Amino acid sequence: MNDDLSRSLAAAQGTCAAHAHSLGELPPLTRASGASEGEEDVRTAKRLRLRRAAVAARANASTKSGLITLGRVGLYRDQGVVLRTIKLGEADRIVTILTQVNGKIRAVAKGVRKTGSRFGARLEPTRHVALQCYRGRELDVVTQVETIDAFRRIREDYGLLTHAISMLEATDQVAQERQRNLALYRMLVGALRTLDSRPSPVIAAAFFWKLLSLEGFHPMLDGCARCGAESQPLVALDLVEGGALCEDCARLGGRRVSPEALATLGMIVNDNLRQVLAGPPPADVLEEVERLAIDAVEFHSERRLRSAALL
Repeated sequence: MNDDLSRSLAAAQGTCAAHAHSLGELPPLTRASGASEGEEDVRTAKRLRLRRAAVAARANASTKSGLITLGRVGLYRDQGVVLRTIKLGEADRIVTILTQVNGKIRAVAKGVRKTGSRFGARLEPTRHVALQCYRGRELDVVTQVETIDAFRRIREDYGLLTHAISMLEATDQVAQERQRNLALYRMLVGALRTLDSRPSPVIAAAFFWKLLSLEGFHPMLDGCARCGAESQPLVALDLVEGGALCEDCARLGGRRVSPEALATLGMIVNDNLRQVLAGPPPADVLEEVERLAIDAVEFHSERRLRSAALL
């Protein structure tokens, strides 16, 4: 910023010099007819003072304009999903939001913990909102919020809420600040809407596996990830190898997985989630798929999912 300010001041000084140079090149002033020499000198001095004052005013305006531009905080509108909140002071909160255009942002919501707050309830985790913010150096400032999706069914059901919170936490770990990720944003909004309209334990597990695929880890399930054999039955999953293992390779390491869980996992990662929702497998199979998904997210993010303990 110091370099930009120096350039602005240098430009203003250049403007002053240019105007001063142009004054020096003005044609000589002629004496008005009938005016004495003393009166003409006074008039000439007055005109030169006015011109110098105009040059100084233009230079001052240029300098001030540069300072305003450098210090200006940008106003922007966006929409996003509230991932988490942190208390700040006695009445404020720091809100983390995955937005459609600006990626993951952190913003201060002032006064939202007060009883009479205009939009305190709108900035709670799982809320899908339209918002207006001022862009700051480290933290933005929320000025307006409108609810797009309240997801009331999720918030009123503890089981659904725990699954939603786990999806938000995984998203928060993966998303990068100020980096747009439209695919992740759309996937999160779609998962929350599906969970709200068609509750199912498989949605969170499917979201985890889709999230890993989006980040570059797409498990190999059509053959052994270690030896490449496609004719052998797959009996295990190895996160290091990146997929399922046959019986021979599973003896060297890997987590044993039931055939039903592998089949369900295959339908999820191959975009057949509707088929799984239409005919969900038994609860123990869904639990196995979900546990595999949580382990995979933690392995690749190298961080624990704290909300997974609630599932």
